[in-house]
Order: sequence, then C-alpha cells, then structure tokens
Amino acid sequence: MNPSDAVELVRAAVLTAMLIGAPLLLMGMLVGLVISLMQAVTQIQDQTLNAVPKIIAMVLALVFCLPWIADRMIEYTTKTYTDIPMVVSK
Repeated sequence: MNPSDAVELVRAAVLTAMLIGAPLLLMGMLVGLVISLMQAVTQIQDQTLNAVPKIIAMVLALVFCLPWIADRMIEYTTKTYTDIPMVVSK
C-alpha cells in the first residue's frame, strides 16, 4: 500500500463521516439558535428549555435522514471493499 492510497482512504473516511453527521449537527445548531433567540427575547434562562427541543429535533432528523445515511455508509463500504484488490496488488 502506497502512502497516497492510505491518505485517500483516510480522506474518504473523514469525508463520509462529515457527510453522515452534517444533517444532525445542522439541525441541532438551528434549533439551538432559535431557542437561544427565544430565550434572549423572553429572558427565560432555563437549561432544559434548550436541551430537550434539540434532542427531539436531532432524533427526528435522524429518523428522516436514516435512509440517506445508510446509503452513504453502504456506498463507502462497497467502494472500500472493491478497492482492496487494487490496493493490495500494488
């Protein structure tokens, strides 16, 4: 295995992980921003008011995006397994 092959493998893994995590992180960030704005406007400073809606929104985003996430994971795994003979033969 060449160092460039190892770098490409790690790059693909990191890119896949970022793509898989992005919808959940973006949903948590957006809900947190909206709740924080509402807390600033109403001056209600309760920690559970921020955490519970974020958890619910992230679970809903996970349920909604799960087929897409599974497709990306299957695509990455299939590509990695099919590239094994090419990498080993070098």
